[in-house]
Amino acid sequence: MTAPADRRRRYGGAGAPVHTAGGGAAATERGISRSERGRILRVGVVAAGLLASVVTASAASTPAASAASAQSGPAATTSAASAKSEAVASASAPASTGLSVTSSSTPYLPKPAGPHPVGTTSLYLKDTSRPDPWVPSVKARELMVSLWYPAKSPGRKRAPYMTAKESELLLKSGEITSVPADTLSKTRTNAFTDADPAGRKHGLPLVVLSPGHTKPRTELTALAEDLASRGYVVAAIDHTYENVATTFPDGRVTTCVTCEIEKNPAWWEKLARSRAADASFVLDQLTGSHSKWKGARLVDTSRIAMAGHSAGGASTIAAMLADSRIRAGIDIDGTTEVRIPDSGLARPFLFLGKPATYTPGEGDAAATWERDWKQLNGWKRWLLVTGAEHTSFTDLGVLVDQIGIDTGADIPGVRAMDITRRYVAAFFDLHLRKKSQPLLDKPSTRYPEVKHCSPETRTRR
Repeated sequence: MTAPADRRRRYGGAGAPVHTAGGGAAATERGISRSERGRILRVGVVAAGLLASVVTASAASTPAASAASAQSGPAATTSAASAKSEAVASASAPASTGLSVTSSSTPYLPKPAGPHPVGTTSLYLKDTSRPDPWVPSVKARELMVSLWYPAKSPGRKRAPYMTAKESELLLKSGEITSVPADTLSKTRTNAFTDADPAGRKHGLPLVVLSPGHTKPRTELTALAEDLASRGYVVAAIDHTYENVATTFPDGRVTTCVTCEIEKNPAWWEKLARSRAADASFVLDQLTGSHSKWKGARLVDTSRIAMAGHSAGGASTIAAMLADSRIRAGIDIDGTTEVRIPDSGLARPFLFLGKPATYTPGEGDAAATWERDWKQLNGWKRWLLVTGAEHTSFTDLGVLVDQIGIDTGADIPGVRAMDITRRYVAAFFDLHLRKKSQPLLDKPSTRYPEVKHCSPETRTRR
């Protein structure tokens, strides 16, 4: 009933393996220290059952693609063996002690900290100027984007975490049959579907969010809701064929083509540049004269920024280099590949990560941040959250704690999310709203877990 599994194989670095060995052998992860690779958890007897009750997080982060019978169009398939292997990896963390857990518990996201109610909507966007980078037979790049924004008042319908169809596919990919197929869609969020947006014309900053590789845009919902409650418009992108399931308005469901591609640094660079193109296209669609969103007039096009987790964070640098409209950026726990040119990047930038991977002077992943740090000529910070795991910065950290699955983090998920929300909001408030943020200048007694790093001296305080 037990088997060894490296719990960081899927969650370290940029969120997916760099090199995939032939014959389906286990792949190693970018940005993982030697000490981390050596730490192994065993599968607990109860873990699979607990995982099923929080499939919102764990299934959404599984790199296995969905079954072929659930697809249409050019979406790629993954083998049943691969899906089963990833299901075992997902269940590899034993249940935490001291928590009362029932299989009927409904996972929920923490309430946003800002004063505004939050509205949300989804957009289907089609870029006819370029073919899909992963499925060239598809002649246009299709994207699904979720928007969160301050609302005039709470709506009647609380938004689902993801669609019922996506829930079905993600459960099937993990061979989880002990819960209803629509379990994921019942996860409690804090935003209301299609609530009327609030704000004055050209008064709201816009933040683009990009998730990790294999991850859906929904795993950044807690961060997006919080920013929206503080008066931001937030656009999270599903990068098609790069995650386990994306549902389009016509019913098509695409799965993860890139999960089966052999990875190397050049491939990761291609991924980052492709995501940069996605981000620029989304900005065109939201801020152009024929915007796809009814609240577009509220967006201040001079105050646009981007943040991402894992591969999405790494892609933020590529996006800023490609698009001058992005005035500030955050890389959350993502190993970078696209190099900043010798001329440098003068716009504000924040690195936010975990010490196990991004402590200055310790490992290849941290070396990529050190390389970029030298080329960042504007305001910059390098912050590490003590006790964090790769997933601590996303919804997964919160949700797994609620039902007692241990991902190896030494900080509670709700605390890690509070820190992530607070520091991300402080960064954007400083650079998009010009509001002083002492929190970013020195260590905080309120958040002692957050260490300020000096790469030049390789110190943390």
